[in-house]
Amino acid sequence: MDFPIRKIIHIDMDAFYASVEQMDNPDLMGKPVAVGGNRERGVIAAASYEARKFGVRSAMSSKMAVLKCPELIFVPPRFERYKEISNKIREIFHRYTDLVEPLSLDEAFLDVTENKIGHPSATLLASEIRYHIKQEVGLNASAGISINKFTAKIASDINKPNGQKTIPPEEVLPFLEQLPIRKFFGVGKVTAEKMKLHGIHYGMDLRRFSKDYLEEHFGKSGAHFYNIVRGIQHSEVKPDRIRKSIAAERTLEKDISQEDFMLEHLERIADTLEGRMKKSKVNARTITLKLKYSDFTIQTRSKTIERYVSEKADFFPVVKELLAQEPVKDAVRLLGISMSKLDAENPTSEALDEQLEMEF
Repeated sequence: MDFPIRKIIHIDMDAFYASVEQMDNPDLMGKPVAVGGNRERGVIAAASYEARKFGVRSAMSSKMAVLKCPELIFVPPRFERYKEISNKIREIFHRYTDLVEPLSLDEAFLDVTENKIGHPSATLLASEIRYHIKQEVGLNASAGISINKFTAKIASDINKPNGQKTIPPEEVLPFLEQLPIRKFFGVGKVTAEKMKLHGIHYGMDLRRFSKDYLEEHFGKSGAHFYNIVRGIQHSEVKPDRIRKSIAAERTLEKDISQEDFMLEHLERIADTLEGRMKKSKVNARTITLKLKYSDFTIQTRSKTIERYVSEKADFFPVVKELLAQEPVKDAVRLLGISMSKLDAENPTSEALDEQLEMEF
């Protein structure tokens, strides 16, 4: 491989929200738990492994989840608690490296090519990090270790829960050749079906096609597919990931179609969003209204204004304008507001790549 090789660890907490709830309430241990929603309505934010055995998954409707698991226990989400735990976990990460790129509250990339304790083995570092998370926080984590973010992220899912998998440089290409195409980053359900029409089922099939062919049939993503199946990904671990937007939304207890009632809910959502904007110390110029209808279709309406705002008094009139922009086509089950084009969106410096020989 004639490109920079790094030691990348992807840490992924196991059923994070549900595991925190089970840790804080021992009565929930060993039971099927769903965070978010209720037995009548809503969407599952996270499910314990006991619930997953029945087919309950995040983003599933509560009604479907109950059909799959009648004994499912619903608990409301406590995001402040999850953030508190997440911060403790990140403190552990930073003992080993400052190159930590959080993807969410429950997962992050770590570049340990050069690390604070000078340990040559990324595999042993991942094991040590997972040990400290368990001892100090009380939760299980899984890890993937490889030469780039793409392969490390795939690896972290292989031995879940509470396990890890290392894919060293010499094993990357054989591993990718045997990988089902649906597991490649950027290959969704529609793209996977399209690839199957071209005889692409595994990485080895994808690798047979030229870059020109893939770009012709899959557009700009073709170059991405061409590179990743060859283990080529130059994306660095960026500790100062740029936040693109801040949002707040709410699934309603009952579908509503009257705009007056929608405005009442949007008022409360705007209060939450204002608090998040102030806490993040950012302002925004683009306001987006999100409507999810009773048939689960989603509509968004956006407007970009001339000045940066963060206070409800400044952005809520735009929300009202967006709602009145056109008639609501059906009953609504979810409302949301997001703010983007943030004034915190500044370019970040990037370090130079370096060719390395390493122990995994």
